[in-house]
Amino acid sequence: MTEFEWPPDEIAGPPGEESKAPGNRASAQVPPAPLAGVPVAVSGPPSGIPLSSPQPLGDSAPPRPVTTDPGNGLPPPPPRQQPAIPLNNTPPIPVTPPSAPIPLRPTPLQPPGAPPPPTPSVNARPAAEQTPPNHTWPPANQTTPPARPAFEPAPPMSVPPPAFTQPAPAPRQMPSAPPTSIPLPPQAGEVYLPTAEEFARRRATRPPDPVAHMGVQAAIRKGTFGLLNLSPGQREQELRRQTDLVRRNFGGLRQITIVNPKGGAGKTCAVLLLAMTFGRKRGGYVLAWDNNETQGTLGMRSQQDFHSRTVRDLLRDLHQFQGVNSRVGDLSQYVRAQGDGMFEVLASDESATAGEMLTADAFAEIREVVSRFYKLIMVDTGNNVRAENWQAAIDATDQLVVTMSARNDSAETAARMLDHLEQTGRQRLVRQAVTIVSMPPSRKELDIPAIERHFAARTRAVLTAPYERMLDSGEPIDYARLSAESQDAWLAVAAAVAEGL
Repeated sequence: MTEFEWPPDEIAGPPGEESKAPGNRASAQVPPAPLAGVPVAVSGPPSGIPLSSPQPLGDSAPPRPVTTDPGNGLPPPPPRQQPAIPLNNTPPIPVTPPSAPIPLRPTPLQPPGAPPPPTPSVNARPAAEQTPPNHTWPPANQTTPPARPAFEPAPPMSVPPPAFTQPAPAPRQMPSAPPTSIPLPPQAGEVYLPTAEEFARRRATRPPDPVAHMGVQAAIRKGTFGLLNLSPGQREQELRRQTDLVRRNFGGLRQITIVNPKGGAGKTCAVLLLAMTFGRKRGGYVLAWDNNETQGTLGMRSQQDFHSRTVRDLLRDLHQFQGVNSRVGDLSQYVRAQGDGMFEVLASDESATAGEMLTADAFAEIREVVSRFYKLIMVDTGNNVRAENWQAAIDATDQLVVTMSARNDSAETAARMLDHLEQTGRQRLVRQAVTIVSMPPSRKELDIPAIERHFAARTRAVLTAPYERMLDSGEPIDYARLSAESQDAWLAVAAAVAEGL
């Protein structure tokens, strides 16, 4: 360190001595506190500043050593009564900067003759993230300095510290919405609170009516004036189940086709009785259509109406129904209402001298018109499986119904027809079909179990229809005169058909 002199009024004298001359003061710039281990060069007092006479300083005056504090190497600050007077044109005190950027922590002292250790930069990465150098440091002949904290506050200095990059502030996180709670089953001791959705689901399942309306149970309820209500019997419960199947929503137009190439197999009666059952239970929107290629008997066995128009009249006037302005009332001029049967009949041509047979295109055009006004279409077919309208009806079928009498010739004809359908790629239609066996007045010399076993193996269900004298007469069917046994039997047939829709 270079010795320098201070003006006499700025240097503390011996203890107890204090200059009392009021005009003998001059201010000098106090050097900054040097860094530990960094040499600092300080110039002498500037020239041209007059000094007070009590303690003259000159070239001949011997330099006076500065009293320093052994603690930090700086002279103790003298007592001041007023701020120091700045010096004009005073050159700044040169400070020798280190060769490397000033570290955030002081450089440890090194023994004489040892090279200075590398000083990390301010923006250097932590030691855990740095790539280890190719050489070892410190050398083997040098003692490793004790570990210091990664960062220490730098001592105060007049030179502004180098700027360093502040870490970017963490992005502000917006408060997120609370997670949706998932309802859990109540634990033991907790009170279960039902929801509105559970309350609304009660409408999906209608509880069965526990009150009996048929049989002995109904008689007891009426006899006791309702004091004793018995549950319905097994037969009544089965009838209710079948009625619910017939009344359910099918989700669109459905076509049921009744087939058997053998004449007298009961196709026409089956069409009329099925249409009557669906019409009565569902409240209408059912059509029975005679799709015979020549002369059919559906119009003869049904109830008569004020007109005798047939499917050929409708085919001739189809242009009247092509637009969007067609109405169901306009179609009533071509179909025959069945009264308490609650369905309509579209009869085929009843003249034996009719013209050409119906084609597949004609069937498609008629079906497109009638499908606007009906939900269920019962199609009665002819006896020619090679006819175009017969094939077109099979292609549009949703549920196939095979009818036959309990005779060998009628059953064998129906079995050969199923073979034809399977050979033409209609296996699914055959597997889902429903078979109806009409009973004769006498079952002698008839092998009915063999017929039931054969068709039970090939179709979905086999049901029997009891003998009805009115149906065997060939006259128009009076639906009100049907026996209760026949009505229940055809309700079971209609429920089996509805399961396939």
